Amino acid sequence: MAKEVETFIKLQVKGGAANPSPPIGPALGSKGVNIMEFCKQFNARTQDKAGKILPVVITVYKDKSFDFVVKTPPAAVQVLEAAKAKVGSAEPNRKKVGSLSWDQVKTIAQDKMADMNCFTVESAMRMIAGTARSMGITVTGEFPSNN
Repeated sequence: MAKEVETFIKLQVKGGAANPSPPIGPALGSKGVNIMEFCKQFNARTQDKAGKILPVVITVYKDKSFDFVVKTPPAAVQVLEAAKAKVGSAEPNRKKVGSLSWDQVKTIAQDKMADMNCFTVESAMRMIAGTARSMGITVTGEFPSNN
């Protein structure tokens, strides 16, 4: 018989660096979850992605046990990394802060494919390009089409 789910907790935590301080401690403590157990499991599972911001969805059950799913880093973080920019533009339509090639966009789209709600790599590439555009990062070159 399956366990009864009490709630879901969504957090963004740096890989390999979970500790009981805010935001993790208060979010888990208020639901009665063992904070140190989560931190140990999360750090063990994400030690290869140390320092990267990782979204995590924690499923808390009625008996205070938990499971969690670690997702891929946010598209905006990956775009900034690829463009070698520190932050996005305050005025993305006027002031550009970097540029990406379609090959870099394709790499990010393939990485994020599992967490996106699209079916083809081309549509994922367009979504990533839109994220970059809204951050003041231009995508250079011609969109690679299959035709």
